[in-house]
Amino acid sequence: MARSCCWRDFSLLFILITVTLTHLDASSQPVDQELSTIMNELWKLDTNRLKAGTDYTISLQGKAGYVPHGSNNARDHAQSPLFSYVDESKLKSMKTYSHFMNLLDNYEMSTGVSESVTEDELAENYRFLDSILETEVMKRAHSYLVSKGKSRSDLRLFKNQLYDIWFRLYHRDRSGGEDSCGFEHVFVGETKYGKEILGFHNWVQFYLQEKHKHLDYKGYKASHNDKPDDNDHVLNVQFSWNGLVKPVGSCFVGVSPEFEVALFTIVFLVSNGRSTHAVVNVDEYQLEVVVYRHGHSIGTSYPKLLSSNNRHL
Repeated sequence: MARSCCWRDFSLLFILITVTLTHLDASSQPVDQELSTIMNELWKLDTNRLKAGTDYTISLQGKAGYVPHGSNNARDHAQSPLFSYVDESKLKSMKTYSHFMNLLDNYEMSTGVSESVTEDELAENYRFLDSILETEVMKRAHSYLVSKGKSRSDLRLFKNQLYDIWFRLYHRDRSGGEDSCGFEHVFVGETKYGKEILGFHNWVQFYLQEKHKHLDYKGYKASHNDKPDDNDHVLNVQFSWNGLVKPVGSCFVGVSPEFEVALFTIVFLVSNGRSTHAVVNVDEYQLEVVVYRHGHSIGTSYPKLLSSNNRHL
């Protein structure tokens, strides 16, 4: 009897330890210093990043509440849109943003619905890649990947590699044809069975969908001691999109498309596992950069804000 109780106590202790370790906060993980260094280089090179309060204005309003997984009911803690103002003329005047925005209407929203790429859309994909490859951000990302033996120095081969990572179609829902790609999932967003939002981690798409009344911002998500402010370039948010709720979504704000492509491409290529959760310090933020692979392409990628305004230091 004593042996049985002892074994039961041991089993409960083992379960408790396992659950605790599984749910350890990412901020307890060691910071990846090498990734932090290259990310800060890219941050400083991102001259196309918009300036908060000048090029755009956001209104954080209230803190969003808890929404159970699978539920599409969320109390609205933000009566106004997240974006109060964005200088669209500036966006359209910069090639990388302009070509990026041209791609946002090229995809079927729902997984399970086969995608088809027209000749015009194919040309748009390559125009976007050509435009970002002209930036100092992508030039530095390319040289870094070459130095790590992850990319070839030939720019044509690197562009083909980027195409496979971001635009090569694949099956996300096995019931249909090729219905997804890294770009669509991360930057445009998808829905699954008309019941939940997948991906959608880009601020330009967020702004445009909000502007056209397809998206309703519900409030920010943050820990009790780390409230974001209107100048932050990384946010965790809650929103509804075409009637579906994203309980917690995360995205950069104001950064250029080339910065995001460079950052996520580097993390994707330097890691070997199916998923990567790297903690990095970039500018005044501590982030968990998450990247999942889908074969030779990106399945999803996003930044999760752990701490801002140097509160982690």
